[in-house]
Amino acid sequence: MPHSHQANDNQRSVSGRQFTRKDCGLPNDGFVFCSFNSSYKITPAEFDIWMRLLDQVEGSVLGLLDCGESAKANLRREAEQRGQDPNRLIFAPHVPQADHLARHPVADLFLDAFVVNGHATASDALWAGVPVLTRPGQQFAARVGARLVSAIGLPEMIATSAADYEARALELARDADALATLRSKLQRNRLTTSLFDTLAFTRMLERAFDMAHSRSQSGLPPTHLEVAHLEATDSLEPDTPAPEAYVSPAAFHQQPPPPGQIAPQAG
Repeated sequence: MPHSHQANDNQRSVSGRQFTRKDCGLPNDGFVFCSFNSSYKITPAEFDIWMRLLDQVEGSVLGLLDCGESAKANLRREAEQRGQDPNRLIFAPHVPQADHLARHPVADLFLDAFVVNGHATASDALWAGVPVLTRPGQQFAARVGARLVSAIGLPEMIATSAADYEARALELARDADALATLRSKLQRNRLTTSLFDTLAFTRMLERAFDMAHSRSQSGLPPTHLEVAHLEATDSLEPDTPAPEAYVSPAAFHQQPPPPGQIAPQAG
């Protein structure tokens, strides 16, 4: 699939409730980093960086998802071992999804985990208007964040290394104008880029199903398929120009059946 493998609903409901920092247990002033990934995704590599960021950005806090008492105790202990005040970790309780999306904008920047990136959690943040900073790794789960921010037109949010990730986070935390420009760009891109173009994604997924079915009907073995970009308004009718290896559904019965398969009967 082009752009991103992730299907997203551009009709997702966001609660009309206007959350304040006080509602979320956050200080009235200071930069708010957040990472609403499940706690099992957090490794020492990024946690070290997050604690250094708190050191370097006076009055800042880190919003995390409340994943239970044990997880909170462990993370507070790890913060303290790194010389950090554990009270600067603010844990967000579980709430209905629409409310969870609505409370995102009280945060300034979403910091992605390294080994297992945010998947739905990252697209939640982007849908709610919070920029996501990610650093891609080697395996699929560590490269999802980069695909998501690319698909929403924010390639500048892909760090090239851990050091670059830390530097970019620090720069955005210290430059209110740069952060405001970034957030404005994200708002413009939400419904004009591919990540939340649900109808176009549906068209491309349908094309992928047609390509796979065409190969099967032709007796060809499974293989990797590359789906070309389609717009939401593009047709999948038989006369639509098709990419290589694509056979329209209308042409299925015009092909000779694979060896051993009974040809369909007319009528």
